[in-house]
Formats: sequence, structure tokens, C-alpha cells
Amino acid sequence: MSQLVSFVIPCYNSARTLEKVVEEITDVMQNTQNYSYEIVLVNDCSPDDTFEVIRSICSKREDICGVNLAKNFGQHAALMAGFHYVHGDIIVCLDDDGQTPAGEVGKLLDKMKEGYDVVYAKYEHKQHSAFRNFGSRINELMTRVMLNKPKELYISSYFAAKRFIIDEMIEYTNPYPYVIGLVLRTTNKIANVEVNHREREIGTSGYTLGKLFTLWFNGFTAFSIKPLRMATAIGVFVAMSGFIYGIYTVIRKLVDPNIVIGFSSLMSAIVFIGGMVMVMLGIIGEYIGRIYISLNNSPQYVIRESINERE
Repeated sequence: MSQLVSFVIPCYNSARTLEKVVEEITDVMQNTQNYSYEIVLVNDCSPDDTFEVIRSICSKREDICGVNLAKNFGQHAALMAGFHYVHGDIIVCLDDDGQTPAGEVGKLLDKMKEGYDVVYAKYEHKQHSAFRNFGSRINELMTRVMLNKPKELYISSYFAAKRFIIDEMIEYTNPYPYVIGLVLRTTNKIANVEVNHREREIGTSGYTLGKLFTLWFNGFTAFSIKPLRMATAIGVFVAMSGFIYGIYTVIRKLVDPNIVIGFSSLMSAIVFIGGMVMVMLGIIGEYIGRIYISLNNSPQYVIRESINERE
């Protein structure tokens, strides 16, 4: 009995690349035995004609579902929206720009047969810009330190997951979803498989520095309390340092009464401690703000319309 594979593709500024990605999926899956497939295309309120392209594709094929979000919610929210429309036993997520090779999906599917719940594509040579590669390295460090990701595990936007993993992930209804955090808290049976990474043929990456910072904040504020523990540790360290420095100042004055206590050192200490306090308050405020937004039931995404939705 064949397994159904659901492809979920978040789309943004991909009017010129999306049809080629869909064609590549079609070509490889038609020649893959023991698997049937469907495709879910989620338009993240793209400013170009991406949804018109999706509408055109869906009008020709009933096995492709199109979802149009009412505003730009981000890649991870778009994935979460797409997960609600899948019917497959295995869900495969990939990018809309053609850089993640849909033609090599067989490697991910074969690796899953070894008993893994999630398989991530690993790139030996990434064809991203220096800015995107820097962002990836920061994200790697953040997930390892804050989310306890195994050091040897490579995380990418191209991955395959079993259906029960996706079912567990969509139980998360709070705003600011972070797919990597949801995967890591659900299972530890995760593997990598090497695939090629292509150069971008058309357009540029939709990730800006602001979006990357937002993504990192989503990761550690939604799925880790380590920043709060770090704030506590730093606060204790600064307090102890101040106490020790105070004792040192008193002893120094007793030993040599002629020493003038420096105004500059006092101001430096005040500025340093004040800055640390503001940073820690900012981190705490970020957590409190997100709790407040969650209590207000802010949506992960809002769907304007869908095409070829299946029951």
C-alpha cells in the first residue's frame, strides 16, 4: 500500500520560481514507487503575483491546494497554516525558490525508513549569500545553546516528518511559532541526509536582519527559559563583583587614607550595573509581552481564502 507524501511550501515573492518547483516535485514523485503525493502552497501575503500563480496551478490540478494568508505572518507561521491542510503519512517541507532540490526528496524518504521521525537535509556547500550564511550560523548557535539541539544535528528548511510529529506540532496554537523548537521538543529521533544546495537563479532572499532577529527571539522566548536563568546568573555575578569591589575600596582606603576615591570608577560602575539592569529588564519584558499577547489569543495566521481544500 502506497504512502501519501504531503509537500508544504511557504511562498513569498516566488511568482517566477514556483511553477518550476512544482514541476520538479511532479517529475520525481511520478517516478517514485510506493508513494502518492499532494502539494500545499501557502502564500504568505506576497507583494508580487504569487497567489495568482498558485491559483493558476490549482485550476489545472486537484491534488494541489492553495492557501492565501491575510497578511505576512512569516515562514514558520505559513508552515503551521499548511500543516492544517495536509493528509499525508509523511510531510515534506521545502522552499519556494528552487534552492532546496525537490528532486532529491527520495534521500529524505529513504532515511525515514530507518526508523527516524524527522529527517533534515544537510548541505555540504550552501549557496546562500554571506549575510544568510551568517544568519544560519547564529541560528545554529541559538538552537544549540537555548534549545539543546545536538551539536551534530544540522537544521534546515528542507525536512521530512512523520504525521504524528505534525499532529503534535499543530496542537501549539500560541503566536510566534518556531518549527525547529516544536520538532526538538517532540522527538529526539532526528537524522540528517546530505543533499545538494543550488544557487538562487531568480530574486533575492526575503530574510532581512530584522526578520532574522525576530526569528531568533521567537525561538528562545517561546521554547526556552535559559535567557532568564542567564539574567539571574549575570545579576548575581555583577552583584558579587560590586560587593567585592566595595570591600577592596574600603580596605584600600584604610591602608592608605590619602587615596582619593575616583569619581570616574564610580560612574563606570554605575553605568555598567545600570546597563546590565536594563538589559535584564528588557529580556524579562520580552517574555511578559509575549505572555500578554498569547493571553489575548493573537492568531498565528489568518487565512483569506483557500483553493482545492480537501476534507
